[in-house]
Amino acid sequence: MLKKISVISLFGIIFLCCNTKSDKLNSLDNDTDFKCRDLDDIKKDGKLRALIAYSSTSYFLYKGRPMGYEYELLERLAEHFNLELEITVSEDLDSLLSELNKGTIDIVAYGLAVTTERKKQVAFTDYLYLTNQVLVQRKPKNWRSLTLDKIKEQLILDPIQLINDTVSVRFNSSYFDRLQNLSKEIGGKIIIDTLKGKLATAEIIKMVADGDIKYTLADKNLAQINASFFPILDVSVPVSFSQRIAWAVHKNSTDLLAEINDWVKEEKKKNDYYVIYNKYFRNKRNFNRRVQSEFYSLTNNQISKYDDLIKENAKTLGWDWRLLASLVYQESQFDLEASSWTGAEGLMQLMPNTAAELGVENSLEPIDNINAGSKYLKSIYDNFEEVSDTIQRIKFTMGAYNSGYYHIKDARILAKLNKFDPDVWDGNVNEMLLALSYPQNYNHPSIDYGYVNGIEPYNYVNQIFERYEHYVNFIEE
Repeated sequence: MLKKISVISLFGIIFLCCNTKSDKLNSLDNDTDFKCRDLDDIKKDGKLRALIAYSSTSYFLYKGRPMGYEYELLERLAEHFNLELEITVSEDLDSLLSELNKGTIDIVAYGLAVTTERKKQVAFTDYLYLTNQVLVQRKPKNWRSLTLDKIKEQLILDPIQLINDTVSVRFNSSYFDRLQNLSKEIGGKIIIDTLKGKLATAEIIKMVADGDIKYTLADKNLAQINASFFPILDVSVPVSFSQRIAWAVHKNSTDLLAEINDWVKEEKKKNDYYVIYNKYFRNKRNFNRRVQSEFYSLTNNQISKYDDLIKENAKTLGWDWRLLASLVYQESQFDLEASSWTGAEGLMQLMPNTAAELGVENSLEPIDNINAGSKYLKSIYDNFEEVSDTIQRIKFTMGAYNSGYYHIKDARILAKLNKFDPDVWDGNVNEMLLALSYPQNYNHPSIDYGYVNGIEPYNYVNQIFERYEHYVNFIEE
């Protein structure tokens, strides 16, 4: 089974009105309507439903490609289970565990600190990494002209200095818990300013850097990587011992938990596991490059420098421009000088003969390449008038753009011969493309154009639509 990813945005989260935090947590125990799934149920469904956060380390879009620590690990987990990955993006980080207990998802893939209170509500996987919490605070404005001793004079150096001061954190977070406990430990009140659950930790850290709030708490690895972009921040003061950071599943999903724990154990033996961690939490140069990029979804509503050109051509096609952008990325990853061994060139990888027929003199010229590629797509699309469903027709068009119209024609003939629907791509004609890789099929008397490496157009269409779902999630139309 080929791994697929679908992406959902989670709206309509129920806000639990309460007087105390314990009331909110206890409300999870009163939810009796959930349908908990264990591993057998998930495998029968073929989908692993994961809840994830949209943040600078968990899940985001950069230069047209979905990225993130949790996202990459989820991909590997789904591949391990041979399941389709269905990602739901949380709109409220305070509601992560309540969503899990409602049964709408199978796993919360977010960096959760393992706490005693949370363990009453959910089951935690083996820890992914260890970290501790630190205080995030601003250095004085003129810190660059001050000596280190002078800077320290204006900073909190010991948590006890927070007595009667205000620290801003999300309500239903381990940071809130830590501040409550810290107040007891130091024998003085720390005023807790509660922030909206939709704010990711990185956003709250930026609020400190911008001077919107005075202090916050963050996991050390998150604080340090964000402070590399905001040098005015000090993140050197620890406020907790080491904590285990893990994912969560429902307490009754015992088989799923056991399998995930086995997977985590094996992943930790691989170099890739640590490469992925370092990519998002230790590589400061790449982090800063992403944050400063025009094509970083957390700061700009752009996919590529060619968005305007793609939008113009998408109107002619009648497609969502983000779908055409996904196809362009599939062809060239927005590399203007991309070329293949077959001689295809440019953003939409035009073959020399096709480019000549379309009047393109220079395939490396973005305007000419995208205009011509889109014109070619339109001509293919027009050849599938009998396909009534628009999405299926687009998929036929993409398949033909990749492998050639006549191979798709053969696959439709083979579909009829095998009592599949020749007007439906998914589960019908795309399966026949795979079949045309075998002699008994491409040598059939009814097949005119012979062998095709069917896995290529099969994956091509799947990957474009998978990426498109990410684009829809991150980029406004």
